[in-house]
Amino acid sequence: MRRRKTAVAAGCCLAFLLGTLLNLLFIPGSEHPPPPRQELTPSPPGAPLFPPEEEIGGVQAALARQIRERYEEVLRYRQHRAAAAGRRPLRPRERRLMDLAPPRTSAEQPGPRGRAAAGPWAGASAELSLEPPLLGCRDIRDVSGVQYLGSGYTKAVYKAVLNRTLAVALKAVDFGGHDIAHCVRQFSALGDCYRLAAYKIVKEMILLQRLRHANVLQLYGYCYQDSNDIPDTLTTITELGSPLEMIQLLQTSWEDRFRICLSLVRLLHYLAHSPLGSVTLLDFRPRQFVIVDGELKVTDLDDASVEESSCTSNSDCFMEFPARNFTLPCSVEGRCQSMNEKRNLYNAYRFFFTYLLPHSAPSSLRPLLDKIVNATGELHWGIDETAAQLERVLNLYKSGEYLQNATRVPKAEYRRVPEAYIPDENYRCWPSYHHKGCLLSVFDVNEAIEICDSYSQCKAFVLTNQTTWTGRQLVFFKMASNHIVPDPDKITYVKVTD
Repeated sequence: MRRRKTAVAAGCCLAFLLGTLLNLLFIPGSEHPPPPRQELTPSPPGAPLFPPEEEIGGVQAALARQIRERYEEVLRYRQHRAAAAGRRPLRPRERRLMDLAPPRTSAEQPGPRGRAAAGPWAGASAELSLEPPLLGCRDIRDVSGVQYLGSGYTKAVYKAVLNRTLAVALKAVDFGGHDIAHCVRQFSALGDCYRLAAYKIVKEMILLQRLRHANVLQLYGYCYQDSNDIPDTLTTITELGSPLEMIQLLQTSWEDRFRICLSLVRLLHYLAHSPLGSVTLLDFRPRQFVIVDGELKVTDLDDASVEESSCTSNSDCFMEFPARNFTLPCSVEGRCQSMNEKRNLYNAYRFFFTYLLPHSAPSSLRPLLDKIVNATGELHWGIDETAAQLERVLNLYKSGEYLQNATRVPKAEYRRVPEAYIPDENYRCWPSYHHKGCLLSVFDVNEAIEICDSYSQCKAFVLTNQTTWTGRQLVFFKMASNHIVPDPDKITYVKVTD
């Protein structure tokens, strides 16, 4: 009996030691986790190692159905082009995107066990082709300066330089992203999961070509190449922009912040009247936009939609936001009136207008800007009226009319020194175009004098030959005039009396 107890105790100790040893041998290290395609969905306790054939067919049919729905969505946007321009033959450099319709899976093949009916999408001959690209695979073979910029649920974005001259953005399906990882865990089919995700890029490519506007990112081209054991993976080549950083924008001049809001409103006005109909941005966040040469441009269109919500009563036209809810009227045609337009406009209000429009604006423009912010926040205006009012603000600002009602009696006298510049004697002000000095834009010399009078430390200012996007002149304000040097492109004004 004693020997049996000793043996049992020894066995337990041995099992514990073996378990500890195995844990030490196979403990996770600091390496990156394996790519999603190596992940398998764990089976529940008591489940067989392989599911029965009927379950495999059901899983395949579910994935095939999602691919078909995504394909048909892409095809609808493609047919908008066909309806407008008519069917045309393929040109030599054109490519049938995604190899036309999705191929039939084993669950959709005809036969006694094939329960999923093959719809017209299986073997469809409709073309998802785009216009001949300006750039292709040949252009991205010798890229340099490749830099990872970021990723979302579906895509990863990289910066690259082509031919050592042109900086572009490269977009591709992110094999480590949420969409691929979730699909592979659910279906264990990397190839089909890639196809499902890639259709979002195809949709975005078509929209980038259909929606030609100054505030829509330019599509330069695309390329197919084998990657990750997947044939014909798709990479798009687009215009490169700078990420939109709201904290940095809040530190810029009001003029630049107004430009961002004006760019956005011009974009939303175009989307409301686009060739595809009213387009709404379902994923409306600052990260979906970039800045190119000071202009705001939308870069992410894979979640855009032209579908207007159907309704039978006003209660069906309910829009819910974190801070406000709205109910729009239901039209006699059974569609919610202007829902796509109003959704875009309210998102513009809550993400952009409230932060960028009123703060540090010229005092005479603030009543009109407050009216714009309040009207869009309550959805009292549509995009047409909002765009007209912002264009009015632009005209008042560029023409100097906003200064007419201001009292402009100089507090001091200034001596004009032509072809002269003060290199030092800087002080900081906010907001400024220069982080180490006070560089502001003015409509004319009188406004520069008014600004200098308003700063106690200002003793002089220098008119430069540089202008902003509105044509206003940039002026350096100085705290002294002890050292003046010749400069043929500048004019200095020195305060002689206080």
